[in-house]
Amino acid sequence: MTTGRAEDRDASPPDGEAPHPDDLAGDLGPEDVTVQTDVPVVPDGRAEPPITVGGTVCPAGARTHVQIPVGRLATETWLSVPVEVVRGARPGPSVWLTAAIHGDELNGVEVIRRVLGKLTCETLRGTVLAVPIVNVFGFNARSRYLPDRRDLNRSFPGSAGGSLASQLARLLMTEIVAHADVGLDLHTGSDHRFNLPQIRANLEDAETLRLAEAFHAPVTMHSAVRDGSLRGAATALGKPVLLYEAGEPQRFNGDCIKIGVRGVMNVLRALDMLPPRSAEARAKRPDTSEPSIRVPSSAWVRAKRSGIFRPIAGLGERVAEGDRLGGIADAFGRNRSSLRAPFDGVVIARANNPLVHRGDGVVHLGRVDEPD
Repeated sequence: MTTGRAEDRDASPPDGEAPHPDDLAGDLGPEDVTVQTDVPVVPDGRAEPPITVGGTVCPAGARTHVQIPVGRLATETWLSVPVEVVRGARPGPSVWLTAAIHGDELNGVEVIRRVLGKLTCETLRGTVLAVPIVNVFGFNARSRYLPDRRDLNRSFPGSAGGSLASQLARLLMTEIVAHADVGLDLHTGSDHRFNLPQIRANLEDAETLRLAEAFHAPVTMHSAVRDGSLRGAATALGKPVLLYEAGEPQRFNGDCIKIGVRGVMNVLRALDMLPPRSAEARAKRPDTSEPSIRVPSSAWVRAKRSGIFRPIAGLGERVAEGDRLGGIADAFGRNRSSLRAPFDGVVIARANNPLVHRGDGVVHLGRVDEPD
């Protein structure tokens, strides 16, 4: 493999002038851009036209690493969003993979790393735009949010003159989403919550449903888009998006990562971007996963009193209306209160911290979509 070094460019704006997001997108600073160039062209000599990401040309049949500067810290240190663009020599769809929109959600970072290790330009049709760490500010600070405490996933589609979150959201929309047909956005539960691996998507859209079923997570849930979310902004542009929720923040969970890697690869195959698994591979590693549980809606079951929560129903467990999900009591086991299922469903998330206050969401229950 041969590599090429990008021309050095000055990453600093004029003294006393704040960098404009439009300028940042094409200002790579001193970082190197590595391009894989030893990929054979298709037999008839045709190739997809190049695309430009962060001011860097990404040709077909190549793997290009790009650093997109998003601003400087108070120490004058530049902070950049890392992007890997993998383009097959043959034409096909374009898919983006994003993780760590919330900077403390790490499972998706590892999912993307493993998926990239499985992709080659020789076998890939189309383009994969991978952004394993979107919220680089929160990631480095081990925080869900940006320095101003804004939630990046409530800031889309963003604007050039808005808050830091709004500018970063706009950068992602113009530099990544604009080049893609389909998106997979990878998340975990929020602080002190663990999510059963699940896909959340608009299951009323036929293509989104097809891709969600191909992903084959333990749970596939219909979910309305939230204002300001990446999924909402991309859906408004007509792009199907799957939101993968799995695990908890600030740590890797092996099962959640494995399910995520398998699911992403399944979606790429469903889009005909990768060849199907060979008979030999299927025989060596047969799919032993259970059918995905369809969930049309969900609700958090909330604590009726403050105390210490002791769970009974486990993640993924089916429960009937009235079943005990757990109990709440004081430190001596007195003043007990039961948490019961308000409907038939499956436990799709749970609070990890046993200390709860009245009104806290303790168990996330998905309604079960029984077949007709």
